[in-house]
Amino acid sequence: MEKTLAIIKPDGVQRNIIGDILHRVEDSGLVILSIRMLQLDRKTAGRFYEVHRERPFYQSLIEYMTSGPVVVIALEGSNAVNRWRQLIGATDPSKAEKGTIRNKYGESVERNTVHGSDSPENGSIETAFFFSSSELKMKA
Repeated sequence: MEKTLAIIKPDGVQRNIIGDILHRVEDSGLVILSIRMLQLDRKTAGRFYEVHRERPFYQSLIEYMTSGPVVVIALEGSNAVNRWRQLIGATDPSKAEKGTIRNKYGESVERNTVHGSDSPENGSIETAFFFSSSELKMKA
């Protein structure tokens, strides 16, 4: 079974759409292994988004991701990365397929409501960033 990380970003938490997003996850058949709400500090956000350090949007991304609480979710299922990415849609909400989470709720490329791992390898790395191995073995 494949693991992937979902993050409901600060704009999603602030707009009280956590329940709708979790409902979509459950309806998709993906299993929620572990979930928690937390406030990222600059150091943690910086480590998580290290891959983007040299990009022009890095600082604004860190500011945004530390602007309020986020919900981190470890998901598991067959082809979990692609299934979650289909549910969330393209990074740019204006280009996301109708009915996807980003199409419905995203405000901009940066404030696009949710994060999703981009590969099975990153899914494993990113879930391990936020969750212990024992949390990733839990079953609903």
